[in-house]
Amino acid sequence: MTWHVEHVTRTIRATPEAVALVAGDPAQLPRWAAGLSSGIRREGEHWITDSPMGAVEVRFTGPVEAGILDHDVILPDGTTVRNPFRVLSNDDGSEVVFSVFQRDGMSDDEFAADVRAVGDDLARLAGLVES
Repeated sequence: MTWHVEHVTRTIRATPEAVALVAGDPAQLPRWAAGLSSGIRREGEHWITDSPMGAVEVRFTGPVEAGILDHDVILPDGTTVRNPFRVLSNDDGSEVVFSVFQRDGMSDDEFAADVRAVGDDLARLAGLVES
């Protein structure tokens, strides 16, 4: 079985390296990824963020320096949610692509809200990196 997916994209007027430097740094998540992080702390080798779902762990699977910002989010119940996120070269700027899956049990309204939230997050990322 496969899930329904929406690929949310955003053009950013900055190099892929500059985008990956910010977007791939867990400490920067609260600055742009409101859908995931309102605060973050490091506990040993783990990054723990305060999210709308509670305290979750975020692990980038990389390689981040290559623009592969795929990351796992480990939910409070131990479930791992894999999130594909790429930074692509777009002439002298970048294109970011985040794949949002409509996972089992997610209503159409919840999925649409998730897609909108990712779009908002990518807009904040663009503003942060372009400034």
